[in-house]
Amino acid sequence: MIKECLQFLIEPAKNLKIRLKESRRRVQSERREPLTESQLFIMELARELTWICQRSDVLAHIWTGEDIWPPGVCKEFIVETASILEMKEKSERPLLTRSGPSMEKQDWRERLLSVLEGEENDLSDSKRTIMDWTHSQRTLHPHGIWPGEPVLLMLGDLELQWKRGRLRHLQAAMELLIWVALGEHLDKELVPRLWLVQKQKSQNVGNVTCSPALHFCSSAVEVTLDPDTAHPALLVLDDGKRMRCIPEPLDVPRHRQRFDGWICAVGTEGFSCGRRYWEVEVGDRDWRLGVARESALRRGYDSLNTHSGYYTLRLERGTELKALTLPVTPLTPAPMPRWVGVYLDYEEGQLSFYDIQRRSHIYTFCERFTETLFPIFGTAEMVRDMVVRPAGLRWPCFCNGPCLFG
Repeated sequence: MIKECLQFLIEPAKNLKIRLKESRRRVQSERREPLTESQLFIMELARELTWICQRSDVLAHIWTGEDIWPPGVCKEFIVETASILEMKEKSERPLLTRSGPSMEKQDWRERLLSVLEGEENDLSDSKRTIMDWTHSQRTLHPHGIWPGEPVLLMLGDLELQWKRGRLRHLQAAMELLIWVALGEHLDKELVPRLWLVQKQKSQNVGNVTCSPALHFCSSAVEVTLDPDTAHPALLVLDDGKRMRCIPEPLDVPRHRQRFDGWICAVGTEGFSCGRRYWEVEVGDRDWRLGVARESALRRGYDSLNTHSGYYTLRLERGTELKALTLPVTPLTPAPMPRWVGVYLDYEEGQLSFYDIQRRSHIYTFCERFTETLFPIFGTAEMVRDMVVRPAGLRWPCFCNGPCLFG
């Protein structure tokens, strides 16, 4: 019986070792320069964290060799992570059992400099500290750790930004999952906020483009429909917060700022910097939502896509949701969103759309913005109004409990 139990533990370890060797051979065969021990260690750590934290498949890009960090980045990450783990371990010991100088007084950056000036072997203690910790996590949590929905949302955004070239590496994802494991006794909804605070204190946040969810509350802005730009078939109501399509066009002044082809209107205020967030109740048959460049043409029936200066989502016939890129990008959310959050990060060149009720990401445009951008709204529905929600009455944020980011 004991032999069978030991075999149950040994076989997975053998399989893991074989897979690691295969990954190393595959990555090294695809690269001219052989991987350093630090790079291989980061790959192994990514695999361990994938096992420890459930649904953390984003790190597979690291341990399969898609995301190879520079050796210097690997060394810095190993030394800093080991220092954090040592501080946590010492803080949990009784005061009388502590000896020697406190880790809090030792600058891990000094250790890093000594490592960078020396050889790979100087990292052996740090690597041992990290692997001892991962093994202890496997023992304490044989079924893994659930990271929580806010963390999964942030991981999804980090992975998307890495795929689009906005992040050089997935280091931020690795750091966040380590925080998940270190804070497993905490409320899961607090982990992203605590991690971000730590990043800000260490002034490393400039290397991380964080999830838009972190900025929703502070970026909410009042958006008002501009009746002077509305198509004659649109009736703007409630001080510019609501509009609907009407059967008989209104007798309104015609000028170049007013749409006369597509049934649309823009907001009264444009944005040329910063982060902005607004929410819109859309119809269930036909709508358009996004932003438009100030110079984009509004007259006629030219296609309203990225080539003509429009960054929008469009729902047609109640079933065809698409991003109006060139060519068009079909989207297949099920069911279709009814409340849409729009998040603009001008400097980062990102325009993201979220299904607010289901707390899910729909699509992100990544562009280099150089002009003032105006929110744009369009609807062909006569029964259901399109409603711009006031900033103070936003749909509750992504957090299941009290807002993490307010």
